[in-house]
Amino acid sequence: MASNEGYHNKIEPGAAGAGDEQASGSGYNSARGSNGSAAAAGNSRQLHQQVLDENTYLKPSKQAYFSDEKVLIPDDERLNIGFSFRKLWAFTGPGFLMSIAYLDPGNIESDMQSGAAARYQILWVLLWATVLGLLMQRLAARLGVVTGLHLAEMCYRQYKRVPRWILWIMIEIAIIGSDMQEVIGTAIAIYLLSNKVVPLWGGVLITIVDTFTFLFLDKYGLRKLEFLFGFLITVMAITFGYEYIVSEPNQGELLEGMFVPWCKDCNSDVLLQAVGIVGAVIMPHNLYLHSALVKSRDVDRRQPKKVSEANFYFFIEASVALFVSFIINLFVMAVFAHGMYGKTNQDVLDVCENKPMYEDARLAFKDSHNNTDIISPDLYKGGLFLGCTFGAAAMYIWGVGILAAGQSSTMTGTYAGQFSMEGFLNLQWPRWCRVLVTRCIAIVPTFCLAMFSKMEDLTSMNDILNAVMSLQLPFAAIPTIAFTSSAAIMGEFVNGIGNKIASILLTIVVIGVNLYFVVVQVETLEIKGGMLALVCIFAILYLLFVLYLVIHMAACMGNKRLINSRWVQRFVLPSQNSFSIKNANSTYASDVTLVVDDKTITTTTAKTVDTISDKVA
Repeated sequence: MASNEGYHNKIEPGAAGAGDEQASGSGYNSARGSNGSAAAAGNSRQLHQQVLDENTYLKPSKQAYFSDEKVLIPDDERLNIGFSFRKLWAFTGPGFLMSIAYLDPGNIESDMQSGAAARYQILWVLLWATVLGLLMQRLAARLGVVTGLHLAEMCYRQYKRVPRWILWIMIEIAIIGSDMQEVIGTAIAIYLLSNKVVPLWGGVLITIVDTFTFLFLDKYGLRKLEFLFGFLITVMAITFGYEYIVSEPNQGELLEGMFVPWCKDCNSDVLLQAVGIVGAVIMPHNLYLHSALVKSRDVDRRQPKKVSEANFYFFIEASVALFVSFIINLFVMAVFAHGMYGKTNQDVLDVCENKPMYEDARLAFKDSHNNTDIISPDLYKGGLFLGCTFGAAAMYIWGVGILAAGQSSTMTGTYAGQFSMEGFLNLQWPRWCRVLVTRCIAIVPTFCLAMFSKMEDLTSMNDILNAVMSLQLPFAAIPTIAFTSSAAIMGEFVNGIGNKIASILLTIVVIGVNLYFVVVQVETLEIKGGMLALVCIFAILYLLFVLYLVIHMAACMGNKRLINSRWVQRFVLPSQNSFSIKNANSTYASDVTLVVDDKTITTTTAKTVDTISDKVA
């Protein structure tokens, strides 16, 4: 992106007002046209073009999610209010949309398996994984608030072309992998709720139609769309909360498992489940999503106080949202820790005897050792178990909760894909086209499994997808830390030394844990021969690219040796005209005031800037 410094010296800010996404820039100064109305017309055309380009090269009408409106922030300064619930309400929305990724069907299944494997002993892993997720989401949100650019847009400006394309491919893989999990969860929910009338493959096909239906709702306004997501989260809280209440888990053991970081007599299977929790909770594409969602609020980036205030309220909102997601995950883990821990398939069949779903349970809960194996839970078995134990109502309520999880995460995944494509490729497809492409890529393998395989195959596919998404985490975490630790990008809001150390250490731990999970999954697949050689080659290339990103991150943090290296300057660092905070645009939806020959013209939004020359004339 070309430097905008000349542009920023030509305009002075007007008073804050309602408007569009594209508006005045930061650090504007007044200017006088030297050639009367002709100069004004030229200035206005330049202003209009650069206003259109201030966040991205896309026209405003083509941007996703917040293109037509922004949420205005109430001004309570005159009332001398320290903390304002009105402002918190205005900022509420992006964090809850982000938190849905913590509640997708893959997470729900991971909760089930962890509870059944270790009872309450690794609840503390879920707690701290959520805290780690909050810290990373905070950095992503700060990037969007301070710069007015989301993570993918910043990658477009800060990386060379080849690494930028590799990053995009990796994030797309993560998004498609997550989408496949959501398709699986939704299909199983429809299968349960329809009492097997709709087969699994039919549920997979239904997910194409229902996603389009829900995405059309954003035509009715940004806040209404956010209310829809809030409703779906409420449905999950009520349904999984109901299961928690009827199952009555031991509260003392639950609290001990949550706050005592220890796992007595835990084997390698339990360790793998703990690692799986971390991999399922912290999703790479969610950092890209959150950094874009915060742009939907009308923040005056010309005023550091307003930016600091936005960071504060977004952090509170994200904390509340992730606390809600933690409670919902806790409900699920506790229910199956109480009901399935140490149980064999025969134990469940004994409970299901003389129940309407006995025949279904007999087909699901079976093994080759006379049904004496410990249960290997999945979403479908979980519904049958709840139905046998607490009645058919519990099974259908479980199905409603899984359906809400699948639908909500599908929609946010579509937005993440939209932002990724806009930012990395500097282009945008119509949303229906974007949904169709990603949905078809996700549905083809899932449909084949649902059509020709068993329910267990869908569960094993879930484990593979978790491993694939775990591999992508460095490609979101490292750029996020790099950009938020760069003074040139973040200005006074750059990460402090404590933040840098903490975020790097946490990222190393999370990435290390996820890589361990991937290695175990590869060993489970028993890959041999030529395929093993391909895996080894991929692993080497993977580590080299991660090293490349680490070098870029160290340079962003101000490592003089790397910055002055000719090799790093040529192959790693961006060009001189890449983004920096000193020429950042504010994207504030305010009035633009242009001074030409002592005439002051005010235009409410960027869409009317091109009429300035007419006013001057």
